[in-house]
Amino acid sequence: MRALRRAALHGDAALPYPGTMLQPPDHPSGQAPGASRPVHVIGGGLAGSEAAWQVAQRGVPVVLHEMRPIRPTGVHRGGDLAELVCSNSLRSDDAETNAVGVIHREMRAMGSLILAQADAHQVPAGGALAVDRDGFSAAVTAAIAAHPRITLSREEVIGLPPVGWDSVIVATGPLTAPALAEALRGLTGEDDLAFFDAIAPVVHRDSIDMSKAWLQSRYDKAGPGGSGADYINCPLSREQYEHFVDALLAAECVASEHDAATPYFNGCLPIEVMAERGGDTLRYGPMKPVGLTNPHDPTVKPRAVVQLRQDNALGTLFNMVGFQTKMKHGAQMAVLRTIPGLENASFARLGGIHRNTFLNSPKVLDERLRLRAEPRLRFAGQITGCEGYVESAAIGLIAGRLAAAERLGEDFAMPPWTTAVGALINHVTGGHVATLDAGPASFQPMNVNFGLFPPIDEPLIGEGGKRLRGPEKGVARKRAMSRRAQRDLAGWLSMQAELPTAAASIAAE
Repeated sequence: MRALRRAALHGDAALPYPGTMLQPPDHPSGQAPGASRPVHVIGGGLAGSEAAWQVAQRGVPVVLHEMRPIRPTGVHRGGDLAELVCSNSLRSDDAETNAVGVIHREMRAMGSLILAQADAHQVPAGGALAVDRDGFSAAVTAAIAAHPRITLSREEVIGLPPVGWDSVIVATGPLTAPALAEALRGLTGEDDLAFFDAIAPVVHRDSIDMSKAWLQSRYDKAGPGGSGADYINCPLSREQYEHFVDALLAAECVASEHDAATPYFNGCLPIEVMAERGGDTLRYGPMKPVGLTNPHDPTVKPRAVVQLRQDNALGTLFNMVGFQTKMKHGAQMAVLRTIPGLENASFARLGGIHRNTFLNSPKVLDERLRLRAEPRLRFAGQITGCEGYVESAAIGLIAGRLAAAERLGEDFAMPPWTTAVGALINHVTGGHVATLDAGPASFQPMNVNFGLFPPIDEPLIGEGGKRLRGPEKGVARKRAMSRRAQRDLAGWLSMQAELPTAAASIAAE
C-alpha cells in the first residue's frame, strides 16, 4: 500500500527524488500514546508561530514559549509574535519563474498562518509580497492567542528544555539566547556557525522631496495589491553617484570583535561592504537604474537609482530597498541625505547589524529536523541554516506537521524534493557538498532558489518545436520546475489526505 501511495504521489515510481515515508511505531489500539500531551515550541518568530499553528490545527495541544517582551533582544522592537526585524518584504510572489513565489504558493496550499496574514496585510510593492509589518505581526499574535489549543507562555527557556518535555521544536532564530546556544554546543560538540546580518533604514514618507523623486515600479510591474507605481525612486547622476560612494567608503562604521572571523550573508550585504568591492557594484545591485524612467527628466538616464518600498498600510513609512548598513547612526544620516530627494529625510529607524547563529544542520540534524544527539528536540527556522522570512516559516510549517504526526502516531511523508519546501529541507538536512577542496565546511545559510531543485528531465522546446537557447531556455527551465513542483505538491497533499488521522477523534473528545 505504501509503495502504491509513493507511485501515486510522483506519477512514476522510478522518480529518483522521492518523498521519504516516516513511519511511527505501530499502535494496535489506533490511538497514539500520550497524544494529549503538548508539543513545546520555543521561539515566537515566523518559524515558531507557524510551527505552533500547524501542531494545533491538527488537534494537538501546544505551548508556545516566547521570552519577549520580558527579555528583549537588541533588534526587536516589541513583544508581538512574528515580528519582521529586517525588511517588510516576503520577496517575489511570482510563482511561475521565481522559487520564492513557488514556496509562497506551496505554503498557501498547506494552510500557512504566515502567508494568510501576509496576504491580509499586504502593501503595494510591485511584484513582491510586502506587508504592513505592525499589522501583520499583531494579526499573527491575535490568531495564536485566540487558538483554543495554543498556550502562549511569556518566559525565557534557559538552557536545554526540561527532560519532561518529550517533543520540542526549537525555533529561537539566529539570535538564540546564550544559555541555550551553549547547551546546544555541549550536546553537538560543534562550534556554532555564524554570519552577520544587517537592517535597512526606514524613512518618513512626508520627508521625501517628490520634486526630485517619483513613484514607479521597475518595468511598471504591478504585482499583488500594486499599481505599477509602488516604489519611490531617487535618481543619481554620475557625479552624485560617485560622491555618494566616496562618502560611503569614508563613513565611520560599527566595529565588532567578530568582523575578522564571521562572514556576511551575501543576500544582506551592507552597502558599504558592496561599495568596497568596486565603484560600480552598487549600481549593478540595489541601485540599478534599469526599468525606470524619471518623469522629471525623461530624456536623461540616471547613473543609479535608490528605491524605497512602502513599509506600512498607511503609506507613511518607506524602507530603503537593499540598503542594509553598519554605519554609525550619525554617519548614516549624513551619507543618506546626500541622495537626491532625501536631503531632509526623517528616519523612523536607522540601519544596524547583528550576528546570527545557525547549526551545522547536515551534520547534527536528521532528515526529520531532529537533533541526532537528542531526538526529542526538533529545529525550525533560521537556526537550521535557511535564510529568509518565508523559508524560515516553511521549515516551521513542516516541523509542526512532523511533531503533530509523531504525537498522533501517524505516518508522514516528507514533501518531494521537486517541491520548493522539499528542496529547501533537503538542502538543510544534507543536500550540500560537505567540503570544497579540503577546505572548510561549505554549509551556509541559503534562500530557496531553483538551484536546489532536481534537474528537469523534459526537453525545453519553444513554440513550433523551436530549440530554446540563452535566456529563453533559462526562463523555460524555471517554468517547467514550477509546473513540476505544483503537480508534485498536489500529489503529496492528496496522499496526506488519504492517510488515517487521529486529529478528528482527539478534537471530538
